[in-house]
Amino acid sequence: MILVGAYMCLSAGLAGQKLIEPRSEVTQNARVAMAIISADLRSACPLSTEFDFLGMARTMDDIEADNLDFATHNYAPRRPGEGDFCQLSYFLEKDEEGRFNLWRRRNPVIGLDPLEGGTREEIARDLRGLRFEYFDGLDWYDDWGNLETRKSKDPSDEEPNLSGMPEAVRITLMFDPSPKKTNASAAPSEIAPEPPLVFQTVVRLELAAASQSAASSTSAGGTN
Repeated sequence: MILVGAYMCLSAGLAGQKLIEPRSEVTQNARVAMAIISADLRSACPLSTEFDFLGMARTMDDIEADNLDFATHNYAPRRPGEGDFCQLSYFLEKDEEGRFNLWRRRNPVIGLDPLEGGTREEIARDLRGLRFEYFDGLDWYDDWGNLETRKSKDPSDEEPNLSGMPEAVRITLMFDPSPKKTNASAAPSEIAPEPPLVFQTVVRLELAAASQSAASSTSAGGTN
């Protein structure tokens, strides 16, 4: 009976370890991804003369896969001619196994198109969703900026989330809790999906107020 009891305790401990290990790895990956995105957003600045900040709500295969484009001063120059200004994009992309991974595009060279160029790097794997929300000081918005319209001469004519930069961004990352157990070749009906592990934080854009005041001074000088 003592041996049976010891075996049951050992078996329960091993089962618990198998359950915890993948989740602790996912938690660590989420912390790293949150730290990278947060550091870039804290030093965010206007992307270009046409678009200050762009956040688009979108879906891919029925999961949230928002896209975010902005510029940041959180960049260490690596080559001659580079400064601390860098254009960024955050987005999800589906790999060959059908899993969604988080990518970051960085372009430290000011190009003709602020939404293209640069290099890409993978930030995290096995996501089930990516959501960005934007705060203007009063309300939260699912989108920010507009690709189809250029900046208005009078910012007061536009909606609060169509021009300038948000004061804060809420980041929500949804991860697969057991990515190693997922069998990409199995039919969806054969897989009992577990609820995703959700990680969320709010990041304040420390340079947003300075950018807004600079834009106001420029527009005021132009009217005079």
